[in-house]
Amino acid sequence: MVAIVTDVHYRMSLALIRDLGQAGVTVITCERVSQRPAPGAVSRWSMQHVWLPDGRYSDALADLCRKTGEKYGDRPALLPVGAATLSLLADRREQFAELCGLCIPTRQQLNLLNSKTGLSDLAARLQVPVPESFALQNGETLQQFAARIPLPCVVKPVCGEKLGLPAAARYVIARTPPEAETAYRHFQTLASEPPVVQTWLPGDGLGCSVLARDGKIQASISHRRLREYPISGGPSTCCRCEDRPDLLDLVSRIVSEIRLTGLAMFEFKEDSQGRPRLLEANPRIWGTFPLTRAAHSKIPLLWCTLSWNAGNPDTPMPLPSPSRPQSRKKMVFAASDLTGGAAQLRHGHPGTAAHALLDVLNPAVPDGLFEISDPRPGLAYLQSVLFRHPKGTVSKD
Repeated sequence: MVAIVTDVHYRMSLALIRDLGQAGVTVITCERVSQRPAPGAVSRWSMQHVWLPDGRYSDALADLCRKTGEKYGDRPALLPVGAATLSLLADRREQFAELCGLCIPTRQQLNLLNSKTGLSDLAARLQVPVPESFALQNGETLQQFAARIPLPCVVKPVCGEKLGLPAAARYVIARTPPEAETAYRHFQTLASEPPVVQTWLPGDGLGCSVLARDGKIQASISHRRLREYPISGGPSTCCRCEDRPDLLDLVSRIVSEIRLTGLAMFEFKEDSQGRPRLLEANPRIWGTFPLTRAAHSKIPLLWCTLSWNAGNPDTPMPLPSPSRPQSRKKMVFAASDLTGGAAQLRHGHPGTAAHALLDVLNPAVPDGLFEISDPRPGLAYLQSVLFRHPKGTVSKD
């Protein structure tokens, strides 16, 4: 099989590239020229890397698929990592389906899963628990609204990703009425539509991630978020694989109802009684995707094979049997986890800081970015963070 992996400046692309390369797949990576340096471009498992011009990215990606098909005699599997490329492919599905194999959501599925209000309405209809939401009533001032809602609350846009916001900036935890007012106005200005206001949930963050085809789940993995950075709420820096049939049952209702095809991570948070409530969905490769590699789930290879077979129906490859993810397997992003641990120490939480240090030093806890057998991507990522992150061009999720 031949696979083209896009958007390889994202660190989660490395788990996909490494898993496929070690499975014998010929991996071709590509990225916009504006995203130099891109960690995935220098992975030992990238057999070829192609820089694509920003101005004609879509056409250049199509040309790459066409030339790859001509070279190898079969249509390559096209595996989009970034949300922008995924959206592009959903809009130009017919064109790209002639050139490559795709296993991605439809435009309608993307719109629904990316909309917090749309997903919440669907979840409520399917009896999937969600946080309580509050809306500004007709004739009610924002000051009156902020005074009546329970605090703390969470204020967030309907779709923060479409606004180009990094993960940590896609919501605000408001603890006072003035904070709720300020957050509401901020997101309303950005999106020109009312933001979502929900009850704040005090428990741990959970995720249930699936690979589906026509509404049937082909493989899944669930995890618990152990630490994050920024510590006030940001991307996960350490997570642990867990066996959660309850989450899978809830997610399967949504997947079946919308006949989802492709990858998606459904994010939950526990309430004060430890009951999970659905917050949102990421219908793409998610930030903790490297856990699929750490837990030996085979989800990357299965996704690649499903994509390949969609493009080459006359010469399909046998589907690999998904492995049961290793329960309680941890994964860290060491640099971020140590930074978060230092912040926890400054805030008077030495126990959390100690756990971060112990996990980073534990050889049984793999790093989602750095691997001894493939060191160059980790160095390239650090370079990208040091020299480009302040400009907002590098995202951790």
